[in-house]
Amino acid sequence: MPSLDRHITLRDFSSQADYDACVALQDETWGRDFAERVPAAILRVAQKIGGVAAGGFDADGRLFGFVFGMTGVRDGRLVHWSDMLAVHPDARGTGLAARLKQHQRDVVQAHGVALMVWTADPLVAGNAHFNINRLGARPVEYVVNMYGAKTGSVLHGSMPTDRAVYHWALDDPASHGAVAGAPSDGDAALPAAVAVDARGWPVAINTPGATGVRVSVPHDLEAVQQAEVDLALAWRLAVREAFGRLHAGFTVARFVRAAGGQRPYYVLTRD
Repeated sequence: MPSLDRHITLRDFSSQADYDACVALQDETWGRDFAERVPAAILRVAQKIGGVAAGGFDADGRLFGFVFGMTGVRDGRLVHWSDMLAVHPDARGTGLAARLKQHQRDVVQAHGVALMVWTADPLVAGNAHFNINRLGARPVEYVVNMYGAKTGSVLHGSMPTDRAVYHWALDDPASHGAVAGAPSDGDAALPAAVAVDARGWPVAINTPGATGVRVSVPHDLEAVQQAEVDLALAWRLAVREAFGRLHAGFTVARFVRAAGGQRPYYVLTRD
């Protein structure tokens, strides 16, 4: 429903109905048993201390997406932690997620914040494309099982919740422009840090001395989880090992969308 986005207005939450609608959308997105649900009271309080609780509403006041984050001090400077973003299925593919993120950026920059931080599952290709190629953010850290394996979320299931920690430098011009996420000419020469065996299962590969590697991820993690939980776990463990390079002088340079039958992949290079 691409035309829907033109009729959605972004604004901060300001009424109990707004906060309740946000909680309801959390339930719809992550499931009613989701242990990390943010209640209405915290959404409201966060706004009082420089946080963001905002959504996209149609003309009838229906909430189609929201973004929530908290502002605080990390390593001696103001940082905004973007905790949640969700878009209703009826509004996906409309660009609403990017608009919500830009609204969040505008609000926290007005408070003097120059760095936004959040987490994302490194196995979810769509999120990596959005975060890296659309927003210009970069994963700088890999955290094993950050939220535990029992969040109650229908999206997480029983998988370990490994997460990449993204940094979005709000004052950096490179964070303002979108890139295509297309492969580069030299990508084929980069060794694969995650290979796929004859059964179609991922295997972490040791590549000593390499100055750059490719880290493949599934086309659709949710489909893999639904078809074969053990296969999804194998992807988790293989990518976890490959991303250990972030703690050994490597950085994520690019994310390449699936092309020509290839799986999507990250490009990690030595810093």
